[in-house]
Amino acid sequence: MTIVALHRALWWTAPTKSVSGKNRSLAWLIFLIKTSIFDIPVCVTVIYIPLMLFGLLGNILTILVVWLRPHMRSSTYLYLSSMAVSDLFILLLLPLDLYKLWRPRPWPFGDLACKLTMFMSECCTFCTILHITFLSIERYVAVCWPITAKTLVTRRRTRALIGCLWLGAAVSAAPVLVMVGVEEVGTRTECRVTDYAISSGLLSTMMILSNLYFLVPFCILGLVYSLIGRTLWLRPQSSRREQSHRHTVKMLGVIVLAFVLCWLPFHLGRTIFSLSQGGNIITQISNSHRYFNLVSSVLFYLSAAVNPLLYNLMSARYRHAVHSLIHTHSHTQTHRRHETLTISSINVQKS
Repeated sequence: MTIVALHRALWWTAPTKSVSGKNRSLAWLIFLIKTSIFDIPVCVTVIYIPLMLFGLLGNILTILVVWLRPHMRSSTYLYLSSMAVSDLFILLLLPLDLYKLWRPRPWPFGDLACKLTMFMSECCTFCTILHITFLSIERYVAVCWPITAKTLVTRRRTRALIGCLWLGAAVSAAPVLVMVGVEEVGTRTECRVTDYAISSGLLSTMMILSNLYFLVPFCILGLVYSLIGRTLWLRPQSSRREQSHRHTVKMLGVIVLAFVLCWLPFHLGRTIFSLSQGGNIITQISNSHRYFNLVSSVLFYLSAAVNPLLYNLMSARYRHAVHSLIHTHSHTQTHRRHETLTISSINVQKS
């Protein structure tokens, strides 16, 4: 029995005719509340859709701001714009997760779509982690070794490194193409981890790799920001460059904190899922963690959507660039409408 079916069995009992009068009206009201607010697919959909729209808008704005405003093409914002592309792909795959939540079987999109969507999700997950890690290392070099950073950290090298990060993420996620597929479950098809991946140990290996992708960067980030904090603490705050470094590091620190808080439950949930697939954990324990997996999935998508908001809150430079972009666009649209009206009035006068 799925968690949704169990939820319905426990909570979704409609009022019977034996309940009369005001009690029956109250019972129907409670029934309607339970079947709408506490229905898992409805709850998740109500959260996912605004999250997706907000995240798409924010990440598209981040990409446009960096690529249409030359003064925003610093190495830091090149990393952030590339990370926005990764988050954008993650959010674009969200509707498929919603579809599988509402209708897990049958899977109508074929085996190739199943493999590619899972691969893209894993690739973008790895890519985001790599971006945050290397961006933090780049900040460490800029703060602790400023003279070296002037020659080492250039836009050209940053772009080349970003390309390598995407390639590394794609190679790391490649086993997913073998690990997932469309299989028969009863009389219907489902996009899922294959029996071969479970029996061969490929699933366990991939979970180890996924956890290493989280734990190793987590340790690196802890070390890097400790060293950055120590360096900034010992330096005077008088220079403008030092104040700029402090502000940038503060913004990145908040981004890293949000990343850890949102992704830690996600990785724990995936690990629990992989262990339960091996048959070592009883079904009741596996089922009890499905609520946790849903919450961790929501946090995972929140991580992809929240970064532009953090940039806006923490960076005056980013805010000004966004306002400038929006103002320029609205001014251009107004100017075009004015020109159209002027041309139309001239044509009317001539006729």
